[in-house]
Order: sequence, then C-alpha cells, then structure tokens
Amino acid sequence: MTKKIGKMKILTIIQARRGSARLPDKVLMPLAGKPLLVRMVGRVLAAKKSGTVIVATTTDPQDDVIAELCKKENFLSFRGHPTDLLDRHYQAALQFKPDAVVKIPSDVPLIDPKVIDRVVEFFIENSNKYDFTSNLHPATYPDGNDVEVVSFKVLEQAWKNAERLFEREHTTPYVWENPEKFKIGNVKWETGKDFSMSHRFTIDYKEDYEFIKAVYDELFPVNPLFGLNEILALLDKRPDIFQINSKFAGVNWYRNHLDELKTIAPDKTRFVKP
Repeated sequence: MTKKIGKMKILTIIQARRGSARLPDKVLMPLAGKPLLVRMVGRVLAAKKSGTVIVATTTDPQDDVIAELCKKENFLSFRGHPTDLLDRHYQAALQFKPDAVVKIPSDVPLIDPKVIDRVVEFFIENSNKYDFTSNLHPATYPDGNDVEVVSFKVLEQAWKNAERLFEREHTTPYVWENPEKFKIGNVKWETGKDFSMSHRFTIDYKEDYEFIKAVYDELFPVNPLFGLNEILALLDKRPDIFQINSKFAGVNWYRNHLDELKTIAPDKTRFVKP
C-alpha cells in the first residue's frame, strides 16, 4: 500500500549499490555508528511528505549485503537492473502503482528532510501544471540535496521511449531534457542564494566522506536530524571542515555528457581539479 500525501500516492525510491569506480562501498561507510545508507534513509523517512520509502538496489550478488541491511533495519527494498536505473525505478514503482515517484540517490547523506518536503509539496500542489519537478533544473541548493519528482505515467513513458545510455543510467534525463514534450517545474532555494557549485554535500571521493563524517561528528550528537541551516552555520564557524572536499565543488556527472545534454550549460559542472 502506497502512502498517500494529500491527494497523491507518493513513492520515494532511493537507489543504492556497493559498486562505485571512485569510492567502492561508500554506502556502507560508517556515520555515527551506522552505515551511511542507514543514516541517509533515516533522513528521508523523517521527511513528512516522502510517502512510502523503498531502497532499490541491484540483482548483483555483491548487493546481497544491501538487501540484508535493509531487512535488518526494516526498510522496504527492491532488487533490479544493475546499470539501467530507469528500468530499476520503473519496475520498483510498478509494484506500488503510485501517482508520483520521488527519486533520491543514496550518495546524499546530508539531505535535509525539509528540502524533500518542499519539493514534493510543490509537485503535489502543481500536479496539474507539471509532469516533473526537481530542485536541480537549475540547481541552487548545496549539491547533495537532490530531489526529483515525476508522475508515474511520465516515468512509464520514459521507460518505454528512452534509448540513450545516459537516459537509462540516470533515470530522468529523458524527461527534463525534453521540455517540449513534458512540463518541467523547478524549486529554487528560498534564500535566493545559489550554492550549487560552491558547496558539496554529496559523496563520490574519499575527501567527501571525510567532510560528511566531520559534519556528522559535530552535529549528530546534538540533533540527529540536523538540517541545512545547521550545516551552513557549522561551516561558517569551521572553515577547515568546508575545505576538506572543496576542490570537488561543482564536479558532477554532467561533465561527461556536455556534448549530449542540451539543457545543461557548461558552467553547471566542473572537471576534477588536480
């Protein structure tokens, strides 16, 4: 049974796997005494509008550990295609038949539950206007607060029609790359600021883990559900923590597909600094 939020049945899917070319097993690295994935799912579950939350991992035997972890923590889980994320999301959603699917990656363990609520609420309130809503097109929040919401019908269209490799691998590009076919909504950070290229709260490199662990070590004991404002206040007070992974600020997957992406400007990504 998919949890209803307001007038819509909402399913949030967190994609997770052990394989990572740059930082293997990053989802299992310890944060405040638990695996990173557990801390991350806890933050998503704390959002008031995340609906039914499920971890979608792969059928690869190495991800048995993730499936077992989900069982131990009483998280709903699904196992699907290792590399076709669009298929994995669709097949997981098909079991629940939601009105809308929220996509959140597993590498954002600092995500603010209130940011999730804001994007989902915007989608629900404007479901007659938009097929897809995110806080990424254009992005303004610090990198690592990624929330995308797509109607199940449009996710199904993407699943049927997306052909390019990056469209399958990243789930939603077929939708937001085709604004002539779909109605695209966006939620900007309410502060009016844009920290998307200057602040990095996601994990892809060893320094990212060191940064995230430092933030957890400082803030988790005081408030396990610390939010964006608390993180930014900490970084103002502790610039040494901010500097840990600052050389990777603005580095994202767009950099490898700029010749294919028509809606992403070159200044919305950076290559890895030496």
